[in-house]
Amino acid sequence: MGRKRKRDLSPEEERDAIRKLVSESPGIELRGDAIRIDFMHKGKRCRETLKVPLTFSNVEYAINKRRSIQLEIRQGVFDYAVHFPQSTKARSTKASRTITVAQLLDRYLVVKVANITSETEIRYRNALDACCSTVGWSIPVNTLMPEDIDRMRADLIATRRPSTVNHYLATWNGMVEWARANEYATRNLQALFFKNVVEDPDPLTLDEFRQVIEKGCLHAQDRALVTLAVYTGLRPGELCALAREDVRGNCLHVRRSITSHDVLKVTKTGTDRKIWLVPPALEAIKALLQMTENEKAREELVEISRHQSKTEIITPLVTPVQARNKSITNRRIQVSSWATKWKKLLSRAGVRRRVAYQSRHTYACWSLTAHGNIAFIAKQMGHKDYSMLVKVYARWMDSESESEADFIWQELQKNGAFCPTIAPND
Repeated sequence: MGRKRKRDLSPEEERDAIRKLVSESPGIELRGDAIRIDFMHKGKRCRETLKVPLTFSNVEYAINKRRSIQLEIRQGVFDYAVHFPQSTKARSTKASRTITVAQLLDRYLVVKVANITSETEIRYRNALDACCSTVGWSIPVNTLMPEDIDRMRADLIATRRPSTVNHYLATWNGMVEWARANEYATRNLQALFFKNVVEDPDPLTLDEFRQVIEKGCLHAQDRALVTLAVYTGLRPGELCALAREDVRGNCLHVRRSITSHDVLKVTKTGTDRKIWLVPPALEAIKALLQMTENEKAREELVEISRHQSKTEIITPLVTPVQARNKSITNRRIQVSSWATKWKKLLSRAGVRRRVAYQSRHTYACWSLTAHGNIAFIAKQMGHKDYSMLVKVYARWMDSESESEADFIWQELQKNGAFCPTIAPND
């Protein structure tokens, strides 16, 4: 595409010859010293100026380019962004088909992480890395087929639980749907989820709880923490993030949680909640307050979102008290430390192993079998409504169904209810 002139022609003669060639070529025109291509696409006239010098060879290049564009339009494969990537019209048409899976992930995460926390970003990256590695990083996105997605599902489920795989697939589906909306892909690349039977909660029995307290807990803080976890239904992150300032009489204000990377954040629902303490939980709180009476308040950062945070002046209520003789840098017990401690307590007590989160399930199951108000229990646990409670703990709600009718009838009789077909007692 250089400036070489036709042989034996002066500059003026060459310019006239170029103009004649342009006039004889449909869809090719001059705009000053620039060459412009004119063609119809989707019923609209399109004009694009080529950024090349005005020469015979470049006019011929423009003629061939227009022919190629017209052929692609007839075949239905024309991509505006491929031919004219700098054009403003390319922004509203299909993107280049050369984008790879690796490039798609980079572009998607830049947009996605703006709306999630750094902790959530780690989970997203882990899930997408597993999916993309299976599919292939260098594969062009527009060449992916349903077979590739099925193979990815099969590879993931071979070494992972259905719940984990479904989390990965949900994250993958979000990315490929974004790719399709932005026309990086034309096919539906979403994956089907695996049928996942949700495991029933595995709460402690009263006897097991007694064994943990009497045999497993060797320190007062252990007894207080186990008691508080079981009788409040706090999430492990919420338990470890408690502060002395959260206690008001027999009410505990749950205002924050803590991540596995020791970052304070707002609660899962983003709102504070109040937990009314039953006597065992209240005694546990008093014990923890006594253990941390010498702790100093400090201004700390609490993450609200990736772009917003707040400062609170708080004094930790759950601290590594038992390790005071060691070089401890953490002000509070970490979630991972509490999970490890919980396992040791159960092992020492001879109680079947469970994860620390089962203390939350224990509170829910005990409260439901004691005929607690469902809406109240859901609010205590921090659920948005009681639908989750009904879904997860239905078995414990049904276990008392035989006596429930009698209980309701007795309460109705106290309010004056009677049976018209039975004669009243003399």
